[in-house]
Amino acid sequence: MSLSIAYWCVLIAALLPYVWVGIAKSRGQRYNNRDPRGWLARQDNPLVQRANAAQLNAFEAFAPFAAGVVMAQLAGVPAQTVSTLAIAFVVFRVAHGLLYLANRHGARSLVWFGGVACAAALLALAALRVGG
Repeated sequence: MSLSIAYWCVLIAALLPYVWVGIAKSRGQRYNNRDPRGWLARQDNPLVQRANAAQLNAFEAFAPFAAGVVMAQLAGVPAQTVSTLAIAFVVFRVAHGLLYLANRHGARSLVWFGGVACAAALLALAALRVGG
């Protein structure tokens, strides 16, 4: 498995927040691009609120994941390991967003933890590789 798979996963993870906010904007009352944050704050549709929360959470999860992929690659962690963790992260994050939309909070928390574990593993593997 090549590192390009992990890099594609970084791109997918970077775009996921826009999928969730797109759902939020398409399901609420008449969208107003002049005040998008104010528009979101005024929405009372639970699906819109959950899609927006999924968007925010996806942005929060992205930085440690992307850093983990780059750090692991630079530290010489085997490409197959990096790619496997990157794929797992993306699968967890897609599931997280879908479970957020479905209002399945227990399962959502479990897959959130899976994504965090993948990002943490990438960071830890890089630190262990460099730190010896």
